Amino acid sequence: MTETAWPPAGQEQRPWRQSVRGGTRADRTLTEVTVTIPPLIGSLTVPMSAAQAAAVEAATREIAALDAERGDVLGPLGVLLLRSESVASSKIERVEASVDDYARALHGSRANDSAASMVAATSALELMINQATREGRVNEADLLDAHAALMSDDPAEGSHAGRLREVQNWVGGSDHSPRNALLVPPPAEEVPGLVRDVVEFSNRRDLPALVQAAIAHAQFETIHPFTDGNGRIGRALVNSILRARGVTHSVVVPLATALVARRDQYFDSLHSYRRGDLAPLIAAFAKSALVSARESRVTADRLTDIPGEWRDAVGRVRRGSAVATLLDGLMAHPIISAEQAIALVDATPGRTYEALARLHDAGVLRPLTQRTRNQVWGAALVLAELNDLGARVAAAMA
Repeated sequence: MTETAWPPAGQEQRPWRQSVRGGTRADRTLTEVTVTIPPLIGSLTVPMSAAQAAAVEAATREIAALDAERGDVLGPLGVLLLRSESVASSKIERVEASVDDYARALHGSRANDSAASMVAATSALELMINQATREGRVNEADLLDAHAALMSDDPAEGSHAGRLREVQNWVGGSDHSPRNALLVPPPAEEVPGLVRDVVEFSNRRDLPALVQAAIAHAQFETIHPFTDGNGRIGRALVNSILRARGVTHSVVVPLATALVARRDQYFDSLHSYRRGDLAPLIAAFAKSALVSARESRVTADRLTDIPGEWRDAVGRVRRGSAVATLLDGLMAHPIISAEQAIALVDATPGRTYEALARLHDAGVLRPLTQRTRNQVWGAALVLAELNDLGARVAAAMA
């Protein structure tokens, strides 16, 4: 057994029959499928080489330092990174939308289904992290609640939202059968026990937290316990474990931002995990965590400079005025509707709209919708930094 050996997933032949006829003749006549059943890992010893342990420790220190040392901006940074992580996690699933589309979807526009899906992913991630913060652990109920938040508005999958699957699913291959699938997860009757086991593993305290999060994620993806949305919930599990273990208190580490930059390598590491080799998975998560934490620190530093740039652009403002109040609140609310601005300023709509217009004229805000009423605005420099964070992470992962 090598230093990074891990029990491989087993494979079994199971009978298969279409429940809804469709596809090619090969789809319709398929009678048997090879399912992948991962081992129970709740109490397994995790083997690691000294080099892997050092890489994991370096990445974990970087995450903890970011969380501890940038407390002055971690509140708004946490919001931004949570949104960035949700967008990146969706992009791994080939869900694409612009920052503007996403911002509009945050405020109720469903014109772009991909952006609406990203907003749902944000809600799911936020729910899981908040629960892990409050309870100091991961619970199966939180996974189900997060899945409900993610999928409840999906027209095709809404009826399965918040429920473990009761049917066979598969990844890749045909739309009509598991023929030529990349992965056929465990049969539905195996799922509840495997989910309880991965939750048990996720709550251990005898493992490096980053390794624990990586393995729990890979195991979750192998189980594929939901009919859809497994990737996004499985990646939300990573930051939930880091929060439950106390590695982070305010920050959401944008690991998915790094993973999407090496999408094929990420999926290859999951395949290696199923073959019993932890090395690619640990390496991928250690590098992704290190890069994303370092670049998040750059973003934190830049965010501290932005309020001063805003003040310079706007010029003198009276303390307590609507303009001053908006400027003070923009870092925590970089995407804000006119309605939210009125509530934040606690002033008449007229005064609030005058303040918004002044910030727009100064280049602090830019409109994100074409509405004549209840416009949605974005803090231009903050949104630009969010985009730049993703670009820097991608470049560092190359």
